[in-house]
Amino acid sequence: MVCACIDIGSNTTRLLVASPRNGGLRELCQQRAFTRIGRSLRDDGHIAEPKIDEVAEVVATQARTAEQLGARALKAVATAAIREAGNRDDLVAAVRSRCGVDVEVLTDGEEARLAFVGATRALTEPAAGTIDGGMTWSASLRLGSGSLADSYLRSDPPAAGELDRVRQHVAGAFEGLRIPAADLAVAVGGSATSLRRLVGALLEPETLERGLRVLATSPIADVARIYELDPERVKLLPAGMLLLEEASTRMGLPLQIARGGLREGVILEMMR
Repeated sequence: MVCACIDIGSNTTRLLVASPRNGGLRELCQQRAFTRIGRSLRDDGHIAEPKIDEVAEVVATQARTAEQLGARALKAVATAAIREAGNRDDLVAAVRSRCGVDVEVLTDGEEARLAFVGATRALTEPAAGTIDGGMTWSASLRLGSGSLADSYLRSDPPAAGELDRVRQHVAGAFEGLRIPAADLAVAVGGSATSLRRLVGALLEPETLERGLRVLATSPIADVARIYELDPERVKLLPAGMLLLEEASTRMGLPLQIARGGLREGVILEMMR
């Protein structure tokens, strides 16, 4: 059975088409579009109308791709930026009108739980639990790489003072958060996945420092070309890296970059 998931996030709208294999998933197709919904939020907390139309068209295109690949079931989910938007129902209605796809707006707990399922089966909501027992703890922080980059990173490459302000903001957001002790820490999401190309599969002080040095000394276009990354993602990576660095510090563990995440979790539950 071929299944598909479309994940409408704060920065990207991503498609995964997969079939079951040995208790996990065999990837058939991935697509990604940088829709940057978080950046389009107006002062009143509403998503701009042109952005709603853009996202609806992206979802329609990805749904057609899934159908052409033989997907018998498709689920579309939306996360933080849409969850917090005052006109999120308008986006859901626009997608349904454009391509007949119903979008489920996930709660922060559901988002964390599904990301945990996808990450653990495939071996920014922090979650804790066991592979057999599932998620037992989660928290949701009101910040992300897109909002941090838009707020603080103006230079190309980012200046030291800009990075310091991001680091201070992130530290403040984590203040008071009590993360349960863990044996293994796994990072999911767009920043983590992109960092695999930049520094490898393990995020620890040495590799994080090396990656941040590259991002802080090389123009965005050069990093994108050398490491085969989208320039839009490179713009966000310094902020995403500082978020992951703080998470690693708080847990006292290096972060292994997961092979799966939210979309994998959605598909695994569809198949089950």
